[in-house]
Amino acid sequence: MIKYSLKKFDKEFSTDAECLDWLFNYRYPNGVECPTCHKVTNYYRVNNRPCYECELCGNQVYPMVGTIFQKSTTPLRTWFHAMWLMANTRCGISAKQLERETGVTYKTAWRMFKQIRSLLNEDTGMFSGDVEADETYVGGAKHGKRGRGASGKTIVAGEVERQGSVSASVVPNVQSKTLLPMIIEKTSPESTIFTDEMPSYKQTQSTRIQSSGYTHNEKVYVMGDIHTNTIDGFWALVKGGIKGVYHHVSPDYLNSYVKEYEFRYNHRKDEQPCSKLS
Repeated sequence: MIKYSLKKFDKEFSTDAECLDWLFNYRYPNGVECPTCHKVTNYYRVNNRPCYECELCGNQVYPMVGTIFQKSTTPLRTWFHAMWLMANTRCGISAKQLERETGVTYKTAWRMFKQIRSLLNEDTGMFSGDVEADETYVGGAKHGKRGRGASGKTIVAGEVERQGSVSASVVPNVQSKTLLPMIIEKTSPESTIFTDEMPSYKQTQSTRIQSSGYTHNEKVYVMGDIHTNTIDGFWALVKGGIKGVYHHVSPDYLNSYVKEYEFRYNHRKDEQPCSKLS
């Protein structure tokens, strides 16, 4: 969860104009090179319009064009408030709660919710050092067989750097030909990869992958440095959030929800609100 309070948010983004100024400066940190003047010039905000105008020739720039805010009639501050809410909760927030918090209709809250989440799939780069790889099962029938072999569940696989970032996504199966390429391609050659006892992880010639010799059914979860406790904690966060906040997520949309949790986990130590807007 980011270290950015609601009090600080209200102070910095109290009006639509302040939100627009922030967006303009974020998108053009080095100023705007005017296409007419052919140089970087000063741009000033136009009153009562969401745009900025060149002081020399009058060329106008609209910061919201090309972002999720384009053509939206919802106040920009409401968008920023919604992003703060989604970024500042550990387990997620539902569209219904977003409706209550921001005062918009449920239809608007859901649209904002979907648009904001569409920005959260980012490239986490290559992982290094000690990396854990694991898979989990989400959804399905409330009663019946759990874990591997359970029917009606969606498989999510991922990797996590210890004390670092996580990467996870929905996969079609847990076969070695599916899991191993994902792991190898995501981790640097110098990294060591720790997995559990599943046979799929052992079907490789890579000496970087160290599978445990114990089984979770034996209630043994750590063997020296070999464990998957870090990524198990992330799975608990995802499944606990989905169960407690969203209750049910369709397999067709599960990947976007997983990416939301991934993004929030990877930015948990940020000092500023999430700013991937364009």
